[in-house]
Amino acid sequence: MGSQERSKKKGQLWKKAIVHFMLCFVMGFFTGFAPTSKSSIFSSHVTMSLSTSYSPQPMEVLHQSRTQNQNRSLLDYTEPAAGQNHSAKKAVVAQEEKREIEEFNPRRLVIVVTPTSTRNKLRKVLLRRLANTLRLVAQPLLWVVVEQQSNDSEVSEILRKTGIMYRHVVFKENFTDAHSEMDHQRNLALNHIEHHRLSGIVHFAGLSNVYDLSFFEEIRGIEAFGAWPIAKLSANRKKVVIEGPVCDSSEVMGGI
Repeated sequence: MGSQERSKKKGQLWKKAIVHFMLCFVMGFFTGFAPTSKSSIFSSHVTMSLSTSYSPQPMEVLHQSRTQNQNRSLLDYTEPAAGQNHSAKKAVVAQEEKREIEEFNPRRLVIVVTPTSTRNKLRKVLLRRLANTLRLVAQPLLWVVVEQQSNDSEVSEILRKTGIMYRHVVFKENFTDAHSEMDHQRNLALNHIEHHRLSGIVHFAGLSNVYDLSFFEEIRGIEAFGAWPIAKLSANRKKVVIEGPVCDSSEVMGGI
């Protein structure tokens, strides 16, 4: 009996040893698949935490700089707008002042005297061209056209269609000299102006003349008498001849 109990106890001890061995083997087997140390896990957590804690800082700086740039761009954009508004206000004020000045000091009447001659074959064409120029001149303006009386009414039709305030003056005298006829027409226009008491600046405009519109604004400032140089083609049309007054300060001494 004693030997059997001893053999049973030895068998139980071997079984326990085998079980413990198997358990240790299994634990060691699965432990090999697990991480070898906790430092790597900890370091990864530290790296992630550091990256998450420090990464927003450069983003905030970039955002601030972008906001500043946007604010600067807005300031740069609004400043010209304010300047444009200021210049627009100045323009409006200048226009109002100019309008008030014109109301108190209205423009002087410009009386344009144009002698015509039937000897000029291009008379009607040149008359239309001059009419187109005078139509663009600021009012008030009066156009006095002088011609010899005839049965042709085309000049009257041209004047009616211009839209310009005009006077059509005719005469019956016959002239053989072109210069004498021109002088007579000018004197006739001056008599018409004096007879009807027209007050303004009188300018003798030939049909062949070409004008800059600013010229008519300049002559409105003449007080008594004004003269200026003009350019003409020579007889052979190869040279330009300048004709004008000889002046001593503001006094006209003669002409060349």
